[in-house]
Formats: sequence, structure tokens, C-alpha cells
Amino acid sequence: MKVTVRIDSQLFEVEIDNLYTRPVVAVVDGQRFEVWPEVNPIPPHTEPAAASTPQPAQAAPARAAASAPVGADSSTVFAPLPGVIISVAVKPGDTVESGQELCVLEAMKMKNMIRAPRAGTIDTIQIEVNQHVKHHDVLMRYSD
Repeated sequence: MKVTVRIDSQLFEVEIDNLYTRPVVAVVDGQRFEVWPEVNPIPPHTEPAAASTPQPAQAAPARAAASAPVGADSSTVFAPLPGVIISVAVKPGDTVESGQELCVLEAMKMKNMIRAPRAGTIDTIQIEVNQHVKHHDVLMRYSD
């Protein structure tokens, strides 16, 4: 499925393979991202409940969490979108697993958990809390 997304008056073409697998793989302007939604969507071909049965209100879905894109050498983690860093969960020397939280980036009043795109050891952190970052700014680097 292909969709066009507008972020801060900039258009991005996003291609999503399958919304029901985890992680959801999205390709934005030719760059691959893994998104780890925290709440499963309704599976395809699910029949809605009968109209006569009142249904309780559902809570709003939790925010999605994205794996940050990595550089060609896979040692550099870049910001997947512009925003403000609101927390950093790792420090230099930490060993991380694929999918582990690295930091949280707030964009358009949504908190986006940035997850490790691969396992490894964090070498340097290029960001700090309350720092504004642009799309593709360096967030951190792996040492291996």
C-alpha cells in the first residue's frame, strides 16, 4: 500500500507492506523503517459486533514506535522525522538489542519511541533532552 504523508508542509511517499505483521515495514523516500506499534490493529476480515449490542468505548491506540534509520555503514542512527528529543534511554557503552528503546522524539504532539534497528554497543550519543532535531540528524552511533 502506498500513501502520501504531509509533515510540516513536506510530502513523503510511504510504502507499507503489511500492517498486520510486527514490525511493520515502511519505506519512506527509499529509506526502510521498522515500526513497532504497541497495540495490534483489528485483523483483516474481522466481522464487527452486532449493531444491537452496545460496545464499550475503546481507548485511543497507543503511539507507534519506530526503529530509527541507520546509515549505509549501519553504525549511525538518524532521526526518522523532525521533532524534539524528550528522553534518552541509553548512554555510551550500553549494549542494546534490536527493538530496544533508544530515545523518545516528540513530533506534532505525538511521542515516538525510537528503537534500535540492530543489536550492538552504543559509542556516542549526539543528542540531549529538549534538543530540536531535523529529519536525518544523527542521533547516536554504534561502536561496532
